Amino acid sequence: MLSALSIRNVVLIEALDLDLAAGLTALTGETGAGKSIILDSLGMATGARSDKGLVRAGFDHAQCTAVFDVSPLHPAWAVLEDADLDMDRNEGLTLRRRVSADGRSKAYINDTPVGVRLLSDIGGLLLEVHGQHDGRGLLDASNHIHMLDDFADHDGLLADVAQSYKARQEAVTYFESLKAKRDKAVEDREFLTHAIGELDRLNPMPGEEISLAAERSFLQGAEGALTELTAAQDALGEDGEFENRLSAALNGIERVKSKIGEGSTGAAKLDTAIEALERAMLETEEARNAVSNAAMEFDIEPGQLDIVEERLFALRAAARKYGVDITELASKRTAFASDLDDIDNVDAVLKAAEKAVATANSEYQMAAKKLSTSRAKASKLLEKSVLTELPPLKMERALFTVDMTDTPPSAMGTDRVRFHVATNPGTAMGPLDKIASGGEMARFALAIKVALAGRNDAVLVFDEVDQGVGGAVAAAVGKRLARLSDLAQVFVVTHSPQVAACAAHQFRIEKSSTGSTTTTHVHRVSDDAREEEIARMLAGETVTSEARAAARQLMAS
Repeated sequence: MLSALSIRNVVLIEALDLDLAAGLTALTGETGAGKSIILDSLGMATGARSDKGLVRAGFDHAQCTAVFDVSPLHPAWAVLEDADLDMDRNEGLTLRRRVSADGRSKAYINDTPVGVRLLSDIGGLLLEVHGQHDGRGLLDASNHIHMLDDFADHDGLLADVAQSYKARQEAVTYFESLKAKRDKAVEDREFLTHAIGELDRLNPMPGEEISLAAERSFLQGAEGALTELTAAQDALGEDGEFENRLSAALNGIERVKSKIGEGSTGAAKLDTAIEALERAMLETEEARNAVSNAAMEFDIEPGQLDIVEERLFALRAAARKYGVDITELASKRTAFASDLDDIDNVDAVLKAAEKAVATANSEYQMAAKKLSTSRAKASKLLEKSVLTELPPLKMERALFTVDMTDTPPSAMGTDRVRFHVATNPGTAMGPLDKIASGGEMARFALAIKVALAGRNDAVLVFDEVDQGVGGAVAAAVGKRLARLSDLAQVFVVTHSPQVAACAAHQFRIEKSSTGSTTTTHVHRVSDDAREEEIARMLAGETVTSEARAAARQLMAS
């Protein structure tokens, strides 16, 4: 339900705040008073096309806000969730639009900035305007199929079609990807075969890079180390000359000791010298052996460094080529082999995928045909229901048909639905949005909405539904609007006292001028004043007692 409408600086309206109620509300007033401005403002707030021409002269922007009390189960919430907007379903929805004098526009839902497209999508679910200002109701032919499906209660069939369509699309997408893979198979097979062979020849081993790098570092320093060790060997000597000198020294000291005898002064010092020379002879031999062994360790075969570097560089080049670390070369080879197996098996997989596409398409066609059959049956019932409603609306000679044609498969099925009408005898049938005038459009909408009674979540607005009719026909229009308002909130812009008399609420729209300024005002007509206002609509400027009596009778009927 639309509970409030706030308008700022829109054409002739400077500031207006309306509190609205359920049931049927009539907007009345003289031609040109500004009733269309109310509808334009409501359209602005709900995402209809709006431009800078709506901004009141002398102001830099216009703003309209519409507040809706919305059931937590209303489909608008699902659209908001799909748009990743997390809103409390118990708070209702406030739609706000601001249009600047330079043409820029900003949109908000519950004070959250949104795109105008989303505002329009939500507004289209909350509000339907029918008549000369209609842009998203019957004038949008894409809505006709939804109206037919609402009439036929096709929720279950639509869900089946949507599910089978999704499965069909997934099967087709997979099949097409396999076809693309098969088309590349020759080129890919050549590459994969070469890569696998290269990696097999390389045969990388776990931890090999680390060990090769360490060996390379050792080999790069080995030549210098061997030179130093050779110099150490030369210093120690290999001919025994050093040991001979130590032996001669030892013999000389022993002769001294034998001359002075044991226990004599200095004998202990001589023993110490003898022991040191004996150790020096022994350790010199050990040092010579140790240096010799070390030199043998660094005695590298010529070309060994080249061999190690060639292996290490080959591993690193392969890793760069295939975009992995050296440690991942083995797993990359496994992945290549798996890809090659897939290519070798692609024809078999492709046949299975093609069969799956055929199965999914068959299931979709069955679901779509079932939906089409039901739509065809429902279209006849809808035609009958609408045609029954037309004579009381002074359209007894009008024709209404539901035109169904084939369309490419989609989640909605394979049907294109358009409402066709002929408004005068002898004229050809044509699309409703091309043939009907503003008033006829509103009355067709009224007939359709009566046929769809109870199957709509939107607030309904009828503009000029009483155009060209009066008396009993206008009364019939009013009664149908009142009947609709038992199931949905309804607004009607009307000049007809018969229609206004059927409303539960009434607003009078007036225009006043002060100097060079013209302003539109909206006044709520209280229950006590309704009779006088209906009488004024009947009689004009001078309200007679007869007009008041007629007004009283209209409101009582």
